[in-house]
Amino acid sequence: MVYDRKTGGYRPVADRADDFQEINLFLEPKELSLQAGRCMDCGVPFCHGDHGCPLGNRIPIWNDLMHRGDLAHAISQLHATNNLPEVTGRVCPAPCETACCVGYNLPAVTIKQVECQIVDQAWEAGLIKPQPPTERTGKRVAVIGSGPAGLAACQQLNRAGHKVVVFERDDRVGGLLTYGIPDFKMDRRVLNRRLGQFKEEGIDFEVNAHVGRNVPIDDLRRDFDAIALCGGSTVARDLPVPGADLKGIFRAMVFLTRQNRVVAGDDVAFDEVMSAEGKHVVVIGGGDTGSDCIGTSVRQGAKSITQLEIMPRPPAERHKHPWPLWPFTLNVSSSHEEAQEEADLRRMWCVNTKEYRGEDGRVKALKCVRVEWEDTPGGRPRPVEVPGSEFEIQADLVLLAMGFVHPEHGGLIEQLGVELDERGNVATGDPKHTNVEGCFAAGDMRRGQSLVVTALAEGRDMAYDVDEWLMGESILPRSNPR
Repeated sequence: MVYDRKTGGYRPVADRADDFQEINLFLEPKELSLQAGRCMDCGVPFCHGDHGCPLGNRIPIWNDLMHRGDLAHAISQLHATNNLPEVTGRVCPAPCETACCVGYNLPAVTIKQVECQIVDQAWEAGLIKPQPPTERTGKRVAVIGSGPAGLAACQQLNRAGHKVVVFERDDRVGGLLTYGIPDFKMDRRVLNRRLGQFKEEGIDFEVNAHVGRNVPIDDLRRDFDAIALCGGSTVARDLPVPGADLKGIFRAMVFLTRQNRVVAGDDVAFDEVMSAEGKHVVVIGGGDTGSDCIGTSVRQGAKSITQLEIMPRPPAERHKHPWPLWPFTLNVSSSHEEAQEEADLRRMWCVNTKEYRGEDGRVKALKCVRVEWEDTPGGRPRPVEVPGSEFEIQADLVLLAMGFVHPEHGGLIEQLGVELDERGNVATGDPKHTNVEGCFAAGDMRRGQSLVVTALAEGRDMAYDVDEWLMGESILPRSNPR
């Protein structure tokens, strides 16, 4: 009630739009203490209840500790529920803040900012050290996938005393965190610093290890007591309209991964077709991945950027989703700000793409139509084309950022024989045990695409289930029940 909300914000657009360095700025210690002090230590803290943090982060506790300047205890409380707070402090959309009790009628506490600065300051102060188990159980667990669910699971299982080997099909550890999130949102050194701790704790990582392809399933069954499936939901939603075979149309993750490899210093040949330099770029999809494509296109030198979304334009403020529910409001990301200043950004809602049009085998335009949403007898709205509303958009590069439908079914899943749910994800009961004895699943592979913080919670909860199955009981904590 005394101090206004304040964040560190971002580097100026004119500075950050030309490089891939992290854009985040941070608060001075005195200001951070004041911001942490805005937390009311509520009697019912919705920030880590059912509508807030899936990890159950002890937000009022570490806010108070940072307000008092007790960094050592703050990082201890933060690590009690979160294996990768430097990641969530940078890329999580912060459902904790939309459920913050202060946010009922005032700007919410800067929870995400405080979280990020706790862990960064703790690293600088030498407070984060490897914590290998004091003794081993003799059990071995194979974790397949090194994204957020796999990383949370492997550290928890290792600390329970099991020998953990993580199998990653790419050439670097991290999954989505390494190849899906642009460096301007999270410097890759932030993740690598944490991975160094994991390795010193005794966790082994095998890269270029595609289970079901070059790593036989039978080898895992023979060599490990349990298998944990933590892969992603990697089958992208497609747009199969006429002209889809034209050059210059790419899935968002292909585009983002290539740029991340360039930034990492890989020997990646210049691909003029995929580059946004001097081009009219169209991004189809209005979520975070679409925003990342916009920010990357700005840095590559796009001439113009248009973002299309089939859903209606969200309201600027909470309307039908009151506190503490997640508000479906208009998101103006750092990438949108950059594109508005640097690349003539247009954002369009209630638009459906009907056809790609090209010249000489390359995309040159999109044929689109306006849609309206109408209710159906089942209660689920559907888009209906508006007669006579067809129009064209110039496009030299089209990036499809429409989300993902389920994990890849061939190879690993098919060979293991795990059952799938009605959406094509790996089916589990409670605990997160599949129909295959000793095989568990967590994260996007189990529940479909979701937030990084949800994947971390899934990995931690699955680790409890695996430990309990192996030992008869578990010493590991659970996250919020989901």
